[in-house]
Amino acid sequence: MIKVELKFFFNLLASRNEEGSIIVTSNLSFDQWGDIFNDTVLTGALVDRLIHKAHILDISRETSHRYEETIEY
Repeated sequence: MIKVELKFFFNLLASRNEEGSIIVTSNLSFDQWGDIFNDTVLTGALVDRLIHKAHILDISRETSHRYEETIEY
């Protein structure tokens, strides 16, 4: 099942290439995607297509802003 979803995601990214923008969010780094999709070759190709001409924003933090707001009270 996951392999089918990975192929769908790959085809979606390939079809959007040079056609328009796409936003993808994840709480995992790219090197962890192969573990999730269980196909390192296709995952590598997917990440390659995804990051080509991409703007990558890393908004990771040590602690959650919600946690910080909670301990202020």
